[in-house]
Amino acid sequence: MEYKFYRNSDTLVKPSDKRFVKIKSQFDMYNLLSKAWSRETCAPRLRDKWSEENKTCGQCSITSFLVQDIFGGEVYGIKLKDGNFHCFNVIGDVVFDLTSEQFAEKLDYSVCEKQKREVHFAKTEKKERYELLKKTVVEFEVN
Repeated sequence: MEYKFYRNSDTLVKPSDKRFVKIKSQFDMYNLLSKAWSRETCAPRLRDKWSEENKTCGQCSITSFLVQDIFGGEVYGIKLKDGNFHCFNVIGDVVFDLTSEQFAEKLDYSVCEKQKREVHFAKTEKKERYELLKKTVVEFEVN
């Protein structure tokens, strides 16, 4: 499979949560998420842009925090022109953004801010979307 998501390296990152046996790297995580992302997990303001061809649209923060749950590391954000942050993961010296495909332009991963879960999940709809994505990923993992 060709992976188009942003990464600074092809170094495999292993999950820190050992309950996930099917997920052995960020690439496995991407494969699983590709089945789990949906219009319902997309940010409401971007749902009209979400499609099977653009699955990563509106999925960044909930995906990044779920990746953090499974792999550890930190979640960072790039401030966008509209004032929102686009989130991605940093684990050790490996940077990857499983939802970068939604952007036509190249993002600058050197200018970013650490993101806080409690700030993002203060929005009820975002917390609910995260829970739905997590539930779906766990179901795929056990089946």
